[in-house]
Amino acid sequence: MMRLIEKGLMYGNLFHVSGQAMADRYNRALKHLTGKETALTDFHVDISGYAPEVGEELGDHLYLNPKGCNRQFILLSTEQKTAPLLEAKFSTSRGILRQFIDANEAQLFALTARDAVAGELVNSVYNVTKPAHLFDIRKIRVEADTTSGVVAEAGKLDGMIAEFRTRDDAWWDDVLIAEMITLAHKTGDVTRVPIKLGHTEYEQGNFWTAHFGGLYAFRDVEKPAVIATSEEDLGKLPVGKGASAIPLSERTKIAKFLDANDLVEPIVKARGVDAVAILRQKMDFIVVDVAATMDADLSSYRRQDLRALARRYAEILPPEFHTLGKLLRWAEGGGAWPRISSNDPAYFYTLRAKPHADRDLVNMLLAELSVLDVRQLFICHKELFYARYKTWPDQKKAFVADFLAREYQVDKAGAREALFGSGDAPMEEPPLREAEPRDVVKMVGPWGAMRRKR
Repeated sequence: MMRLIEKGLMYGNLFHVSGQAMADRYNRALKHLTGKETALTDFHVDISGYAPEVGEELGDHLYLNPKGCNRQFILLSTEQKTAPLLEAKFSTSRGILRQFIDANEAQLFALTARDAVAGELVNSVYNVTKPAHLFDIRKIRVEADTTSGVVAEAGKLDGMIAEFRTRDDAWWDDVLIAEMITLAHKTGDVTRVPIKLGHTEYEQGNFWTAHFGGLYAFRDVEKPAVIATSEEDLGKLPVGKGASAIPLSERTKIAKFLDANDLVEPIVKARGVDAVAILRQKMDFIVVDVAATMDADLSSYRRQDLRALARRYAEILPPEFHTLGKLLRWAEGGGAWPRISSNDPAYFYTLRAKPHADRDLVNMLLAELSVLDVRQLFICHKELFYARYKTWPDQKKAFVADFLAREYQVDKAGAREALFGSGDAPMEEPPLREAEPRDVVKMVGPWGAMRRKR
């Protein structure tokens, strides 16, 4: 994994904690939350304050996420908001933390200038022992304060000030005035610089969780469903009409679910994308996967070299490659419209999420259904990418790491928009092809009947 770390593809963009003073702040918050302390004075933390180095030292990488359902956090700086969330158990956790920091940035900036802010993403579930428990989590409340309790003290002082202003005899209440002065020494002038954290409650709608082998819960769609990574029988779940989870192996059921809720679109129909380039790159990744198992030389990134490898190993390339090749020929204007059913191994490689609130979640699911597309897997499902990376031959590890560093890392936002769209504009019909209307897709559906002639 060192290759990924060196290229900034793993543990990248973490906030650097260095020096005794900052480490002491971290330790106060850590002890406040967990009763534990670290002897380290140089480490890196994610958006929640979790540090892989501290996890190694403590022998517990869930030291800020006990039982994986009530994430605790330590903020040393508002700069943590751009960091990733490591060891995530819910896909919604990072978004909630980011929204909380954004909504309270001025207050958190002032608070972290003197102390660490410690807190927790609180819900009504404290232990997930059954799959049904996951669906009891509807609202997430963020509770946060400095280790010295400045936010709570400021709230108390606010109440005293309100009482002082409204009570007729408050001027003669020496005890009240003395308490106000004492609190003001700790909090500062809360009338001029209010210390109050707002926007602390968030809805948890559709989500992914690592619990029970991995689940995608779509409960806020027209036709709800749960999609399970494992084949384990999870029983009836409180989603929709109480049906069982759909395993990843039930590709047709998943395809029908995505279509029924209008969650996906074919890449060749998507607005503003270079479908030909995307399809070619997916095919290149498949060639690399096969060539790496044959100990082929993958040091060259030129497309003609990859084409040569494709010709050499044509007989052992998987069905995904050949189906994508047919679609590519159609997209380039030289082939018949391919009929691609949900049973085809390439089916989910040809889709992307439509622009909607759950776009990232759907693309994460699609990445898990098309794991040979390593770029999408890295962007949309890093946990699975890292797990699979460990199993690859060294040639493939080197090729993929170099590719991601060269093609993705230099312009992450641009690459994401090119692949998945900005999500800001409504979808439009694709442009017309010369002498051939592209709305043939609309007539026959994404993978409808084979056309008789071109």
